[in-house]
Amino acid sequence: MPSAHAQPAADALATYNELTQQAEKLNQDHLKAQGELARANSTVVAATEAEQQALAESAQFRGQVDVLTEATFEGARFTNISALLTSTSQQDFLERMQAMTIIAADQNEAVARLDATLSAAKKARADATGAAAAADKFAADVSARKAAMDQQVAAARTKYRSLSAPQKAVLASPGDKSPVPVPSNAAGMALNFALGERGKPYVFGSNGPNSWDCSSLMQAAYRAAGISIPRVTYDQAKVGRGVTRAQVAPGDLIIYYSGQSHVAMAVDGVRAVHASTEGVPVKIADIDSIGPISVIRRVVG
Repeated sequence: MPSAHAQPAADALATYNELTQQAEKLNQDHLKAQGELARANSTVVAATEAEQQALAESAQFRGQVDVLTEATFEGARFTNISALLTSTSQQDFLERMQAMTIIAADQNEAVARLDATLSAAKKARADATGAAAAADKFAADVSARKAAMDQQVAAARTKYRSLSAPQKAVLASPGDKSPVPVPSNAAGMALNFALGERGKPYVFGSNGPNSWDCSSLMQAAYRAAGISIPRVTYDQAKVGRGVTRAQVAPGDLIIYYSGQSHVAMAVDGVRAVHASTEGVPVKIADIDSIGPISVIRRVVG
């Protein structure tokens, strides 16, 4: 009977772990889509501002062209013959010729710059239209990924409620909270921050300071060391330089699973600190017990 009872409990815990891994990946997908949407919206703003600036400049040059055009229409004759016929002396003729050369050059430049600014405004409008369409697409993607994540998180939370009290107690254990020596460099400062967050809860999509998800903890840790790294695991898997498992050192980012959906920070060559999943606080764990390693990145050094 004890073994028959233990197997369903173990299955429930395994199912919970699987559901939370899937929810974490969807959380990272959602965060990445949000970042892409923000960048697309920034492009819309920049393109719209460029269009407005180009239109303002075109209005300035259009005014210069209109003045010259109106002067010609009202009887001004900017030709060599008109200069000859209206000159009172050879010197007057030369001065009129020089003035007409200047006026012609000004008119040509004004027309050319008007054309250039109108072309720039047209391109900026096209860029803004394209960026707006991309932003709409990303907004729809954000909504779809948010819905998928919410559904998966709800399934994980339902499964969590079905776990036994002892299983919940094991998950909720804060683990080793004893002092850990860290290097005196920037990686050590980041590690010190992450270790200081031990015991705080995991919440999908949280950015701290009272709760974290896996990648937000890593980002905040390196921010505390004065170093900016991306928000999501997919991008954190590209920062710095790659190192091998044998070379792992304090502060290295360890990216897990083939989909690169989870991240932890090396404490030493054996342990890592990470925000695991809901129901589990930030804690230290064996590096290789967390999951299959995809890449290890050294942010500094």
